[in-house]
This record gives sequence, C-alpha cells and structure tokens, in this order.
Amino acid sequence: MVKKKILVVDDEESILQSVTDILEDEGFDVQTSPDGETSFKIMGQDLPDLVLLDIWMPGMDGLEVLKQIKADWPFIPAVIMSGHGTIETAVKATRLGAYDFIEKPLSYEHLLLSIQNALKYHDLREQNVFLRQKTGERRELIGESSAMKRLKEQLAIVAPTDAWILIQGENGTGKELVAQTIHRMSKRNRKPLIEVNCAAIPEELIESELFGHEKGAFTGATTMKRGKFDLANEGTLFLDEITDMSLKTQAKILRILQEQRFERVGGSKTITIDVRIMAATNKDLEKEIRKGDFREDLYYRLNVIPIEVLPLRERKNDIFLLTECFLSEFTGNTAHGPRKRANQEVIEAFMAYDWPGNVRELRNMIERLVILTKGPEITIDDLPPSFHQGTGVSTEAPTSFSISEPAWLNCQDFREAKALFEQEYLEKKLAEHQGNIKKTAQAIGIERRHLHRKIKALGLKTCNRSR
Repeated sequence: MVKKKILVVDDEESILQSVTDILEDEGFDVQTSPDGETSFKIMGQDLPDLVLLDIWMPGMDGLEVLKQIKADWPFIPAVIMSGHGTIETAVKATRLGAYDFIEKPLSYEHLLLSIQNALKYHDLREQNVFLRQKTGERRELIGESSAMKRLKEQLAIVAPTDAWILIQGENGTGKELVAQTIHRMSKRNRKPLIEVNCAAIPEELIESELFGHEKGAFTGATTMKRGKFDLANEGTLFLDEITDMSLKTQAKILRILQEQRFERVGGSKTITIDVRIMAATNKDLEKEIRKGDFREDLYYRLNVIPIEVLPLRERKNDIFLLTECFLSEFTGNTAHGPRKRANQEVIEAFMAYDWPGNVRELRNMIERLVILTKGPEITIDDLPPSFHQGTGVSTEAPTSFSISEPAWLNCQDFREAKALFEQEYLEKKLAEHQGNIKKTAQAIGIERRHLHRKIKALGLKTCNRSR
C-alpha cells in the first residue's frame, strides 16, 4: 500500500517536529514547510494527499495560503491549525474550503481523527465524481453462448487478483466492457478505473497525459497537471489500443510498469504508484512485433493473463439476447419513441449477417431502427440493403438453376440447414417456372413480395418476369 502524503506548514520548528513524529508513527509520508511560499514549491514538485496548515506565519498567512491551494489544487483537503482561533476565523477558513479547524495546543487524538476523516472524505468525493461520470455507461456482458460463458468464467477467476491482463479482439467486440467488468469485480473497485485511448492522444501530448507535467514544462503548461498513472493510483489503468503508441513511448511505459514509479514531464521528483494495468488491442501483437512496431519486452510484461473476446460472428447465439437488450435500452428512452419489437424475419436476417463491426455495429443498428421505424414492429423491410443482399451467404447469382446434392442434411446447426434447404428448394422451384417470380410464388403458396425478399437474401438469379 502506498503511504498517504501529508504536508505540514508551520513556522514553529517544535510543532513541525512533533507533528512529523506522530504522523510518521501512524504510517504517513510527511513533508514540512516553514511558510506559504516554500509550501507552494513543494506542492509544485510532489502533490500531497492532505495539507496541515497553520494560520499565523510570516509572509502569507494561512488563510491566504489556503485560498491559493484551493485555487490551484481544489481536490486537496486542508486542515487548519491555530493558537489564536476565533469563531470568525474558523468560519472564514471553512468558507475558503478548509475541511476542519483545530486549535492549539494540539490534541493529537483530535488531529489524527480529523486527518483520517478528511482523507476518507476526499476518497469518497473522488469516487462520487468517478461514479457520476460513469452513470448510464455501466453495461453488463450479455450472452449465453458457450464462448460468452467461458469468458465470464475466466473473468470471475482473474478479476479478484492483481494480475495484469491483455485483452485482444476485433473492433466493437466489447474489450472496454470486459475491462470495466474486471475492475468492478476486483478488490480495487472502490478506487478509479482510468481509461486511456492511446489512439486518440496526439504523440506530442501522450507523455503529458500519462505522466502529467509540471508548471512551465512546455508552452501552455500554466499549471501542474496530474497524469493518468497518478490518477489511477491504488486503482486500475486501462490502456486501450496499446499498439498505437510510438516505440519511444512504449519504452517509457515499460520502465514505469517495471518500477511502478515515474517523473512528471519537466519534473525531477520521483512519484511512486500502485496501479493494476490492463491493456487492449485489436491487432495481432506477435505480428506487430515481427514488423518492428511493438516492443517484445513490453508484450511479455503486459501479457500475464491473455483474454480473447470473440467476434459476434463466432457467437451468433448471443444475437437474440443482445437485440432484446438494445431494444429495451433505446425504447426505454422517451426521446426514441414508444417500445418496439423486432419480428422473426429480422432476427433471422441478423443471425445470417456477419457483423463486421461486431456488437457495436449491432447496437448502432438497433438504435437506428428504433428511431427510423414508424410502427411498433421492426420488419425485414426496415433493414438496410446489405441485409437483403445475402448475409453470410454468397451474393453472387448462380449461373444456372442446377440442383446440387442436399448438403443441408449434413449440417449440424438447424439455422444453417434451414438456410441451405431454402436456397436449394427455391432454386428448384424457380427453375421449374423459368425464373418467373409470380408463377413461382403462386406455386409454392407465398406472397410475391416475400419471395422477392428471399431471392435477394439468397442471391438467386431470376429472369425478372413477374407477369
């Protein structure tokens, strides 16, 4: 566990010494300052978790120092100490943002209780900010396919540990959701999960984003900034699309991962952290290593526990549950109108489609259909052309209507057998009626419009004579 850092600001050497001894005995990392100006320099190098601040000091008094701290670092709690306390001073300090006001001579029991409560309050406030940011974003892993069951079992085993995890899978498969699920099930779930999209940060800014920077470190750095590693302390850092970092940044990341400490950009103070790392990529890392685009040592450092999230086309049994979930999500939003349902033909079309964009594509499709479909039921006619032109089946028209052997008899999956049977059956019936859709529809007893849709979905060739 990383020690909490406390900065004690007081012009009396005896107070500094006695408070330091007490706090160090309680397991705190203590720094001291005799005045406000010195305290700002210390905080510019290494931010404390709490400031213990005297009021009467040479130069800037404690209230002026408090005001400046709250302007530059509003998230740091401050406890005021004073040997000349009045109700008016205590009220003013509280209004300026002090957590507590303690009179001298100090009661060390009272001091320790105040510090502990201030740190707990600070942690709770950070958690509330984090939870508010995530409100409405929490989603569960949905699916009952064998692949999804295996994934859930794997997460239940690895989540409670501190092991580092490398999540691999195509775009849209839900790698971020897997990382969120692991963090939620981990013993670090009361601390933040800090997510970094490495692909979205410009190369010249990624070091500042990850490690933070000191005031004046570069043009535009007007204040000190904490980096993602710092913010994730005692929690989890999720590095998404890790392969989009340059080799230079990869080298720095590797050193930090090995040592669990770093310096901010433009700083010299070493900051120690306790962070669990999860990384994700949509690329084949071994191939990237052979190409020279990814460091082999970083790969082996991250790949403690590999987790693969399969594409949707390899777990199609989850499509129905996902569709129902997304329909409920979007029709539960009054902005998208009343509740809607997808009919059986739509579900079958979804099952036949390959979903190159995976679960993300399915979710976007459902949202689009909920918004654009006028009636309460989503039908096959509401789907875009790609779902009518062969989905999981070849879209090329056959050169003839020759009948093949009944391959559907050898299928192990009912839906696959059904699709093959329909194709062979309709090929035969169209051949019998020289490709005439109207006569074929009458002969097999279905509506011509329905036959049209089947022909498009299966990519069958006709003579286009419907009369």
